[in-house]
Amino acid sequence: MKRIKELIVVEGKHDRDRLEKLFDCDVICTDGLSMSEDVLETIRTIGTKRGVIVFTDPDHPGEVIRRRIGEIVPDCQHVFVNRTDAIGRRNVGVEYVSDENIIRALENRITFEKDSESLKWEQFCSLGIIGNKDKRTKLCEILHIGYSNNKTLFKRLNMMGMTQQQLTDILKELENER
Repeated sequence: MKRIKELIVVEGKHDRDRLEKLFDCDVICTDGLSMSEDVLETIRTIGTKRGVIVFTDPDHPGEVIRRRIGEIVPDCQHVFVNRTDAIGRRNVGVEYVSDENIIRALENRITFEKDSESLKWEQFCSLGIIGNKDKRTKLCEILHIGYSNNKTLFKRLNMMGMTQQQLTDILKELENER
């Protein structure tokens, strides 16, 4: 069983159970959006010593939690899964993602740099992503950053330090695959 040294932040106990089944890891639950100040302080404290991985559901509450954890642990790592892979009986959640996709997601974790501006809005617009949901969705999948609307995608690309040339190359490869 692979050991993960960082603290993994998830929303609920079923998410925690899934990860603990697959990895030797420490997991803390936020209990959804109702995270207490004690939980946030624990995440902050452990984050300074061991690092934090944020692995929330691919939905709005998951994004809110992700942003909140990113504020208190700026160098945290992020793990994303596709929404279609997380659809369960009652709702959307990490607990419904296959073992294979959880393992792959953790292998593709990323860290965002908050004040990076490697891409200007005009450059982003020139890529032909705006108004093309399929292209935007595929780009998000390739980069392992979770589904994003245009504004969030632009922000995440900058936080990853992506340049116009890097994105042009990726989009050309995407076109060649079709």
